Amino acid sequence: AGLRRGCRPNPRPGPLPRTPFSFIGSSRLLRDCGRFLSLTWKDSRLRVLGLDPGLRITGWGLIEAEGTRLRYLAAGVVTSDATLSLGARLAQLHEGVRAVLATWQPQEAAVEETFVNKNPETTLKLGQARGVVVLAPALLGLTVGEYAPARIKQAVVGTGRADKEQVGMMVRTLLPGCHTSSADAVDALAVAICHAHHVDTARRLARGVTVR
Repeated sequence: AGLRRGCRPNPRPGPLPRTPFSFIGSSRLLRDCGRFLSLTWKDSRLRVLGLDPGLRITGWGLIEAEGTRLRYLAAGVVTSDATLSLGARLAQLHEGVRAVLATWQPQEAAVEETFVNKNPETTLKLGQARGVVVLAPALLGLTVGEYAPARIKQAVVGTGRADKEQVGMMVRTLLPGCHTSSADAVDALAVAICHAHHVDTARRLARGVTVR
C-alpha cells in the first residue's frame, strides 16, 4: 500500500509561485475576474493536480498549463491495504496524496464530483475516500475545483458522452510523454486538463471585464 507511479515523469521543474487565481464558480465570476485584472501576471504557468478518488485506488495526475498549452509532469496512484480497518485505509490515502503534494507542489487541484452508486455502502465508502483525498490539498490552502463527469469529458474529448477509451486516447494525445497504463491515473489527468481549460477560459473572459 502507498504511492506508486503510473509512468515515468518528465524532469520536475522548480517550484512555481502560488497563483492568486481561484476556481471559477458562476456566482464568483466577476469577483475573481476583478482579482485577476488587479494583478500583473509575470508567470502564467499553472501547475494542476487532478485527483480521481477511490478507497482501493486513488489516481493522481499532474500537468502544467500555460494558456492552451499543456505539459505532462507525472501521474500515478495511491493505494490502500484492503486488510486494514477503514480508518487505517483512509489514513493511507491521505498520507499518499500529501506525499504527492509535497513532491510536486501544485498550485491548484481538481476532483471529479461524486456520483450516487446503486450500492449505498459503496457510495458511502467512496464519499469517505473522496473526503480525505480532497482534504489534503485543502489543508494547504489550495483551491480544489470540482467537475461533473460529463463536463470533464466535454473539456477533454469535445463531447460529454465520450467513453473511457476515447478519454484515454485524448489524454495521451494532449499530453505527449504520458504512457501510463493506469485507468485511474488517466482519469485524474483528465480532471486536471478540464480544470486547466476552465482556468484559461476564465482568464480570457477577465480581460474583457471592466472593474470599477
